[in-house]
Amino acid sequence: MATQALQATNRTIARAATTAADRFGERTSVRWREGEEWRERTFAEVSEIVDEIALGLVELGVEPGDRVALLSNTRPEWTYSSLAISRSAAVVVPIYPTNSPEECEWVVGNSDSRIVICEDAEQAAKIERLRDRIEHLEHVILIEGEASQDAVSIEHLRGRARGGDRAELERRCEGVSPVDPYTIIYTSGTTGPPKGVVLSHGNCASVGVMVEEIGFINDDDLSYLYLPLAHAFALTVQLASFDVGTGIVYFGGDATQIIPELMQTKPTYLPSVPRIFEKIYALALAMAPDEQQLREAVKLGVEVRRRRRRGEDVPQEMLAAFDRADEALYKKVRDLFGGRIDKAVSGAAPISAEILEFFYACGVTVLEGWGMSETVAVGAVNLPDHLRFGTVGRAMPGVEFKIADDGEILIKGPNVFREYWRNPEATKETFTEDGWLMTGDLGSLDADGYLSITGRKKDIIITAGGKNLTPSNLENDLKQSRWISHAVMYGDRRPYPVALITLDAEEIVPWAKEQGLPEDMSELVRHDDVRGLVQAVLDRANAKYAQVEQVKKFALLDHDLSQESGELTPTLKLKRNVVNERYVEVFEALYGN
Repeated sequence: MATQALQATNRTIARAATTAADRFGERTSVRWREGEEWRERTFAEVSEIVDEIALGLVELGVEPGDRVALLSNTRPEWTYSSLAISRSAAVVVPIYPTNSPEECEWVVGNSDSRIVICEDAEQAAKIERLRDRIEHLEHVILIEGEASQDAVSIEHLRGRARGGDRAELERRCEGVSPVDPYTIIYTSGTTGPPKGVVLSHGNCASVGVMVEEIGFINDDDLSYLYLPLAHAFALTVQLASFDVGTGIVYFGGDATQIIPELMQTKPTYLPSVPRIFEKIYALALAMAPDEQQLREAVKLGVEVRRRRRRGEDVPQEMLAAFDRADEALYKKVRDLFGGRIDKAVSGAAPISAEILEFFYACGVTVLEGWGMSETVAVGAVNLPDHLRFGTVGRAMPGVEFKIADDGEILIKGPNVFREYWRNPEATKETFTEDGWLMTGDLGSLDADGYLSITGRKKDIIITAGGKNLTPSNLENDLKQSRWISHAVMYGDRRPYPVALITLDAEEIVPWAKEQGLPEDMSELVRHDDVRGLVQAVLDRANAKYAQVEQVKKFALLDHDLSQESGELTPTLKLKRNVVNERYVEVFEALYGN
């Protein structure tokens, strides 16, 4: 029944705003901060804005099927513009705001985008330099800032469109088919030029049906969304909010402000990536008692909450201990999330099961899921009543998994993309002859259908002795430490694995000050006390693995990995090939004396 319902859906994103306005009207759709004040708009108000922008695009000459690029941080105007592009029957082409001018040129040029909607003058400057090189680029629209000779403001565009032919928008929506392209999302390009993942209206609409079917979010949820809307994960959250009627709090993406923002907005739902949960975990550990007490508190919290979920009685003695732990630790951790989090989701990269158990014990259910751009960021997910730590959950309704002979995860479903934009060779290489998408991830399915990810096929390290190692496992163990920001294992065709480690300056510098050590990172990474601190973390992590899998030596960088340097994707996922190439001399030096 579920599969039939998903296959039969005829929804398109072209009507998302108007349908939500009809269904949810005066319910709050978006909230955002201006200075110190929080503002909001209803679904009806959002639909009106979307129509005005869509009419403005039509007036500029946008035709059905044209590509319109969107270069902005996560903010309400991103959503208005995106839905307006779809309303005009055009195709949304997101560009990460952290992209360089050269990366912007590739996306705009490869997609043949005629218009680029930019957040501000700084982003528009990246595009203006392309005008002489990309002949099909016709207009730049500014979300912030005044119109100029080279760009029109979005407010001016809306003003010109008021009173326009809304019947034309309806005609265009009527002509949009579920098989038509809705968006082209460009991959992070870790192994060559980014490929454009073509997601149809039907692909994305099917995800909304899935979310509704499993009851993952409901109409009284309040979502906190800081993730880049150029990424498929954030996109699914946005679209689901219009399907279900949830409110979203948008945020510009400054990681240092996430906890204060959570405390102010008090959301019930937090979609995020592992790095943010790891940061909050490190902060929570600083509030915890000693290590033994912490382990006991986690074990107790998990046991009590599982009993309660199963409807079982909790012994009075256990309940009394739980109440004491709640006052001493659990409540403080919940308060870091704003105090009302019902559930959170971690996706886009692996996360340690220990971190998930810690948060669950404290009353914050972080549900690990799995997906990729080519599947609209969904495929499998844990649910509160069907939760298995160490797995990414079970298949979404209508989705099928199977494991290939070499361990690669294969997937089919209505959310699976059709093609890479103008790249038939890459498309053909990505599918099996019988139509399964080859994900590039290695994993296994248990008897109950829970999917476990063991690593990326291309990331596997084969030592000189022929041992296959999955680097993400030990890397994630190291990142549980409050002192460590990133860890990268290296060792392909080498006698043993080594690691490159970066320190979390927000944690290590205050500690160094307390110890009377230098506070400069370039000095700290060479200091014996700091190296001893990291060695102790490494020793604990190594103890979980066979000797051949253990990291024998490590190097400390005096700076962190970053998006700006091209070492991390916009969702803070490691670009392993970039790091391996950039720091090859550092890695190789570890194999010296």
